Amino acid sequence: MTNTTATAPSSRSAVPKNRALGAVVQNVRELSVLPGLAIVIVVGALVSPAFLSAANLTLILRQSAELGIVVIGLTFILLTGKLDISLESTVGLAPMVAAWLVIPAAVGGLGTEIDPLLAILITLVIGAGIGLFNGFMVVKVKLDPFIVTLAMLILLRGITLGISQGKTLAGLPDAFRYIGSARWAGIPAAIWVTAILFVIAGLVLRYTSWGRALYAIGGNADAAKAAGIRVDFVLITAFVAASTLAAFAGLMLAGRLASVTSGMGENMIFSALAAAVIGGVQLTGGQGRIIGALMGVLLLGTLTNVLTLAGVPTFWINAVYGAVILIALLVGRFGSKPGLR
Repeated sequence: MTNTTATAPSSRSAVPKNRALGAVVQNVRELSVLPGLAIVIVVGALVSPAFLSAANLTLILRQSAELGIVVIGLTFILLTGKLDISLESTVGLAPMVAAWLVIPAAVGGLGTEIDPLLAILITLVIGAGIGLFNGFMVVKVKLDPFIVTLAMLILLRGITLGISQGKTLAGLPDAFRYIGSARWAGIPAAIWVTAILFVIAGLVLRYTSWGRALYAIGGNADAAKAAGIRVDFVLITAFVAASTLAAFAGLMLAGRLASVTSGMGENMIFSALAAAVIGGVQLTGGQGRIIGALMGVLLLGTLTNVLTLAGVPTFWINAVYGAVILIALLVGRFGSKPGLR
């Protein structure tokens, strides 16, 4: 009896210790991005004296804004252990349909010339609708999320090309372009908006039952359901939130470009996945924080800028992305060992 009593506290204390160790590992994985970011900054300063200028640093943040918003949505889905690779096509299709409805027929539009504010609402509704469809197919019909969203990626891209006939739709009204072209206090509004969305996402994941449910489902969906979590509802709303954010990112990108191109958003999902993985978001679900995703976005944005200043061709930049993802996976491997969650 004495031996049993003595060993019980030790056994119970093992779980908190493992959780604490897991939290430390998670922080280390996120903070491990900082040395990489510091190295890239030093290299950038050596490559070009213009790198550390306020204008160039603002450019990095501005060009990373749309990717950052897509990464927020993708993180919601990845935390549940699911995947949505159609987000990049939503970035292109949602603003394309809205632009098609808002601009005159003479410049490639349908000719309806609807109110720009209504066009913005339509952009977001299209994004939400795509997410609802994806979520329904994955959660209710029980189809594989990769296959479903791959099919949607191809389908949505085809619709975008069909609507635009492969052309660029320009002549967008000022209200439609505002969020992507305006400046607040001398800083692009897109940077402010993206920063606000990251803060909101962080608060949602940390302090709301919906955010905590994403982690619980990614950790063990059956256990989450047994605990009373509405697993199907949470999963579907995660897909809806992600696609709505992707549509908003497309709207912001259209404002920056002052047009909507038929290939807008193409290959963005690979950058988004890279940023999430680099930031410590586990593809298997249940682990990752929004601050880590943000760090991944900043690293990729800075790296792209440095390589561009150095005159590196685009296809080599893609190769570097692949190498960075592999390194991030190797680092993440040490944080996903049993007992450290």
